[in-house]
Amino acid sequence: MSGNNISKVVIVGGGTAGWMAAAGLGKLLGKNLDISLVESDEIATVGVGEATIPLLAGFHNLLGIEEQDFMRASQSTFKLGIQFENWGAIGDRYLHPFGVVGKDCWACSFHHFWVKSIQEGNPSDLGQYSIHQQAANANKFGHNADSDLQYAYHFDASIYARFLRAFSESHGVKRVEGKVVDVVTDIDGNIDCLHLASGQILDGDFYIDCSGFRGLLIEQALHTGYEDWSHWLPCDRAVAVQTASIEEPIPYTRSIAHSAGWQWRIPLQHRVGNGHVYCSSYISDEEAEKVLRDNVEGELLTDPRIIRFRTGRRLKQWNRNCVSLGLASGFLEPLESTSLHLVQAGLIRLMQLFPSRGIVQAEVDEYNNQSKLEFEYIRDFIILHYHATQRTDSPFWIHCRTMDVPESLRRRIALFRSNGLIFREQLELFFEGSWAQVMIGQRIIPNGYHPIVDIMSKAELSSLLTGVKASNEKTVSRLGSHQEFIDKYCKAGSIG
Repeated sequence: MSGNNISKVVIVGGGTAGWMAAAGLGKLLGKNLDISLVESDEIATVGVGEATIPLLAGFHNLLGIEEQDFMRASQSTFKLGIQFENWGAIGDRYLHPFGVVGKDCWACSFHHFWVKSIQEGNPSDLGQYSIHQQAANANKFGHNADSDLQYAYHFDASIYARFLRAFSESHGVKRVEGKVVDVVTDIDGNIDCLHLASGQILDGDFYIDCSGFRGLLIEQALHTGYEDWSHWLPCDRAVAVQTASIEEPIPYTRSIAHSAGWQWRIPLQHRVGNGHVYCSSYISDEEAEKVLRDNVEGELLTDPRIIRFRTGRRLKQWNRNCVSLGLASGFLEPLESTSLHLVQAGLIRLMQLFPSRGIVQAEVDEYNNQSKLEFEYIRDFIILHYHATQRTDSPFWIHCRTMDVPESLRRRIALFRSNGLIFREQLELFFEGSWAQVMIGQRIIPNGYHPIVDIMSKAELSSLLTGVKASNEKTVSRLGSHQEFIDKYCKAGSIG
């Protein structure tokens, strides 16, 4: 295979991951490739990944997708961050916002100045210095030179997949309806062709597995192996349901911790997406569904459905002539809305290393190493939310608070607890501000701060904090409501 040119690509599985792959390859490499996507109408997709992070806008820009067109089509709203409720302790609430909090300096992040102010007896909420939190609290939104808000989207995942399908087909991607019943490998162990239930045989030079948890190619055919992280991330199921909207959509996702997991609430233009992620060792499916039903608002539009999963990742995201994307490559629960980012990042990485002149093992190894690091960085950030808690009200939270965590995360917590230090590592998704917001939001307050802060007098420090807060308040006061902006900019069914 290493000496063969790659010109024919087969994507197995539709859904968001499959059609993101098709859209990217079709638009950016399609002139040199024959691309087919095979999916079956008989096989349902998970379809609950309805919240994103800001990097998706870059993916759309790369493909030339107009934001207003995408948002109208997918019933999208804007997202300024995630509000976490009951995570540090019952009654706690904080926002993990996009964008910088306060004003950083060359030596340290803004939270160091905040820590000194706290130690001097001036209590305040770190979120007061985030323009994103102030806008979210006021249910306001706007994007222009004055506000400079970093934002992401809430959207209907099923509609989004259909939107990308139309885009992909307009760039030459061929959709094949059918169910894969057999994967044939050659003498060297590479995937040779696919047999469909219809009797059709589909062959390619290179395959992308977007078949979901089944891992039809990467696992069932190539036996790649799976690294299980459920000892660190014990939630293994989710129950999801859609409800009717009863109020204007808020510009943030809500993550509400319960006794054995947490609930998401994602507002779209036409409805609300809801789900309860939980650990089946501490609560039954029936009890978990009841918790969700008791904590949603509005009429149920769908029947609740159970989704089973196992957190972890494939030992290789690229094995032989197959790359896995989406749930086929691994699963990190949707706590920080990273699922679609991992699809996007894996796809961009594949296009950067695309084996047009044949597969080179050094490039495969580089792809897998980068993928491994990215998964692990995000894994640690998600584990932090569970581990950094003072809750003792249920066996689940006691387990999370007292469990062993990866050494990489233990080191981060110790650095932050001592003097507020955070160092962003290579390929890491989350910036220093994200780590600080979650740790402080969940009651890990540094004992010290960077010595450069002591250069400022008390009056200068007070002036800095007051000035940042006042500047944000002034900017937010000029913004209209989130709903008003949607109505003018991207209301579903409107014409731009």
